Formats: sequence, structure tokens, C-alpha cells
Amino acid sequence: MLHQEFDPPEALRDAIKCFWYNRRDFGEQQSSFEVLPDGSAEIIFHFGNCSITCNGVSQSLPSPFIMGLLNQPVIVTTKNRFEVIGIRCFPWTVFDLLGLPPGKDGVRLFEHPISRLQPTLNKCIRAGKIAEALDHVKTYFLNIRSQTAVDNTLSKAGAALTAAKGTMPVSQVAAAAHATVRTLERKFKLSSGHTVKDVSGLMRFEQVRNHLIHYPDTNLAGLSVELGYTDQSHLSREFKRYSGVTPAAFARKAKRGKQANSDFVAFVQA
Repeated sequence: MLHQEFDPPEALRDAIKCFWYNRRDFGEQQSSFEVLPDGSAEIIFHFGNCSITCNGVSQSLPSPFIMGLLNQPVIVTTKNRFEVIGIRCFPWTVFDLLGLPPGKDGVRLFEHPISRLQPTLNKCIRAGKIAEALDHVKTYFLNIRSQTAVDNTLSKAGAALTAAKGTMPVSQVAAAAHATVRTLERKFKLSSGHTVKDVSGLMRFEQVRNHLIHYPDTNLAGLSVELGYTDQSHLSREFKRYSGVTPAAFARKAKRGKQANSDFVAFVQA
């Protein structure tokens, strides 16, 4: 597997976390891998056939599609070489950036002029010109960002949430944005389809998930205190809500994966 991440230009940093490229070679047999929830929304261009199973329903995926905020893992099925160019956005910016109505659907298929990039990106990917493909994507987003109004309340709230990694109470997020809780929640729902609490919960889950991937022997009681959970039971409930397994079971799987040099949680990196 090859995975690379690239910082966005300064003009895009209030809307886009990073651009990324991922390549995996699966061989002739159909193979599946799991994508776990996190606190980002991804615009995904893919090269190679794939389908996704979400909430028990399987569907083929066009390119591009949006991988929004998930409330449970999804399964991607593909074979041969599978390549992805991803645009990792903040959940409160992705829909405004594309001029689409917000929604809580974790995987969204959509029609948009951005799909016109696909043939150009296909040509670059086939030629192995990854940097050139990413330049096309960056240029596209720089152009549309210049035409998108910036909501200062959301920008300030988003900066506070991001800095706190989901551990800040909604009242404090509103204070950082110089807004009332009611105004902030209304703007969050209008921009992302989710509440501040929804996004905070996924951001915090992402921190636990990443920590257990890299340090599977971590003491969960100490981690729950560090990340602002009420106690270890609270962390375990929230973790199982998003992943379907307990943090202890996830840590054991992560440890086996590290020992086998496996990339069992690849695709959307964090």
C-alpha cells in the first residue's frame, strides 16, 4: 500500500484539512476492507471498480462520491489495483464548498460539475502522474473557494473544535465563535446536517481510534480522562457505538495488525 497526504494551499485551509492519495493492489480476487468513522467528510475520486456496504445495503460507487460523517463502519469491496484521490474536508464546509444541500447520509452519490475532473484524473493516474492529478484538484478547489462566502461564526467554531479535538463543550465552542448556542447549532445543522455534539463525538472517537491503532496497549482508564470522557465506561460505550466493537477488542485487532504489518484500517487515513 502507498499512502501520501498533502497540505492544502493557505487559501483552502479553513475548508480542507488535506489532499491525499492511496494505492492498494488486491489481486484478482474480490477483497474487502473496513472504513471506520471519523470527524471528517471526504470527497473521493477513485480509479478501479468498487462497491460499498453501508447499513446492510451494498451499492456500486461512481466517482466522485462523498464519504460523510459515518455512524458505523462501512465495507468497501474491490479487486486488482485500487487508487484514490481524496479531499478531506471539515464536515461544516464540504457541502457549502460544493454548493450542495447538507445531509446526514454517510455515503452520498451526487451530480456536480466536479465530476468533469474524472477523465483528466484518470489520464494522470494511468500515467503515474500523481502530483499532476493533485494539482488539477487543488486548482479546481481554489477556483470554487474564491466564489464561496466564508461564515465567520462557523470558521471560529470549527477552529475551536479542531484545536480541542472534540473535547470542548458546546457552550465553550459557541463562546469561542462569539455566538449563542442556539445560533451555532442552527448554523451547524444548515452547513453540515449535524449538531455540534455529533461532530464532537466523532472527533473524539477518532482520537481514541488513532491512539489505539498506534498504541494498542494503552490504559483505557487513563485515555478516558485524557480525552474528557466521564469514565472508562463512557469511552467504551461511545467507541462501540461508532465501531461496533469494544475498545479492548479493537486494540487487540490493532496489535495483531501491527505484528503482521497489516493496514487493516486503511483507505481513509487520519
